[in-house]
Amino acid sequence: VAEETPPLRKVSMDNRLMELSPANKQSVEHFTKYFTEAGLKELSQYVWNQQTIGARKELQKELQEQMSHGDPFKDIILYVKEEMKKNNIPEPAVIGIVWSSAMSTVEWNKKEELVAEQAIKHLKQYSPLLAAFTTQGQSELILLLKIQVYCYDNIHFMKAFQKIVVLFYKAEVLSEEPILKWYKDAHVAKGKSVYLEQMKKFVEWLKNAEESSESEAEGGD
Repeated sequence: VAEETPPLRKVSMDNRLMELSPANKQSVEHFTKYFTEAGLKELSQYVWNQQTIGARKELQKELQEQMSHGDPFKDIILYVKEEMKKNNIPEPAVIGIVWSSAMSTVEWNKKEELVAEQAIKHLKQYSPLLAAFTTQGQSELILLLKIQVYCYDNIHFMKAFQKIVVLFYKAEVLSEEPILKWYKDAHVAKGKSVYLEQMKKFVEWLKNAEESSESEAEGGD
């Protein structure tokens, strides 16, 4: 029986694949094309994933530095969009990085009653930056999930979830459809019962507003 080929990671070759090819051809595009043509699609995908993971980590590091230096949002947005294009990073992946970076630039208050107010003030300031990367419904859903998990993992934020979502709705970072989708079936388990209860009245208000606008549209026909 032929021996199975050991996984790349076991033979410590995963990060040295680029060295196996002539220097002028050591590019991700070259490797993914080469492996795909050779019928090794999984390996091609692996190389691509390794590259984008590195690019995302680098993007987060640079973003945090730019935010802590107080760089203008227009410059940050331009930089992020260039990196997205260069490294083929989709918007839903980027919004998570922007959210994490924005939340890491603050020394948060340890008191639950004060942290919500602090978070709203901070995120209101960062809304234009976040809005630049929620132009797709999928990006908005990812952001909602990121907020949910963050508020659950950071216990002082448990009561702040609904306030953050409402702020982002008013600031046009989030729209009603992804919020309703999150509420109905796109949330994760972390803190689910607490957050669904927090969101109940706002979701009812959104549904009523949606019904009113639909009936007005019908009346105008």
